[in-house]
Amino acid sequence: MRFPWQVSILPVRKLGRADYPAAAELMRHAPVETVLMRGWLDQPAPSGQYFLGYFADNGDLQAVCWNGANIIPWGFDAESLAELAGYLAGSRIFANSLVGAAQQVMPLWELLRPTFAAPREVRAHQLSMLWQGERASVVAADSRVRAATRSEFGLVFPASVAMFVEEVGYDPSAKGNFYAKRVRSLIEQGWTFVRMGYDYYGRQRVEFKADIGAFAGGVAQVQGVWVAPDLRGRGLAAPAMVAVAQQMRQRFGVSVHLYVNDFNVPAVRTYEKAGFTVVGEYATVLL
Repeated sequence: MRFPWQVSILPVRKLGRADYPAAAELMRHAPVETVLMRGWLDQPAPSGQYFLGYFADNGDLQAVCWNGANIIPWGFDAESLAELAGYLAGSRIFANSLVGAAQQVMPLWELLRPTFAAPREVRAHQLSMLWQGERASVVAADSRVRAATRSEFGLVFPASVAMFVEEVGYDPSAKGNFYAKRVRSLIEQGWTFVRMGYDYYGRQRVEFKADIGAFAGGVAQVQGVWVAPDLRGRGLAAPAMVAVAQQMRQRFGVSVHLYVNDFNVPAVRTYEKAGFTVVGEYATVLL
């Protein structure tokens, strides 16, 4: 209960540094659902200006939302989602998407939709999948899959752009050098895996590529999976994915996660062969 002389504090506000431990504790209980934003919190100097929190009347942090290039909510109920939607609707939005656990993203989008332009695409049902280990896979790991080297950036970058165009619908390199920096950073961290080969003319190329796009809270999330178009349908991806998951678990002892559109049946079957099983549901709204 608030008295008339008390200052009103908004239930949704930016996190301060003192709020970070409580935010980390909230995420600890849902590592798969929060891996996309937990990585930002775990940085040496996290930027609180991009983290929003929902606070109860007693000051306890009950839910968190990353409000950067993506909007990623977690821990909200119907009442607090309405508060979050009101905050976001009244602020300038630069995000490219809403993404995360479907039970958070889709109700939030329904609240925001009247105030937003029509989205480029709504992917309401994306399978959240965890790797269950070599015993769960029906194929062996591809021994040719390895971490890309810095010298291979010139080969990896075109493959990364091609993947992005297919998945998102536009060329990210047309918007400056941010995407190139992102690709280079992933390679330098050892988070881009490739299988190299040669094309018809004997030129070296990337045949398979996958990135660890998020890594936090004991979870490594695989993103950016791509196979050269002329090699698709040959069973290359499943053994390659086993190799990626195997190497990540051996190096870091982490759970390996990914999410995939439910309508992309070939990809779902590939991940199942590699030993991934469904553990939940994600959703993405491309703004």
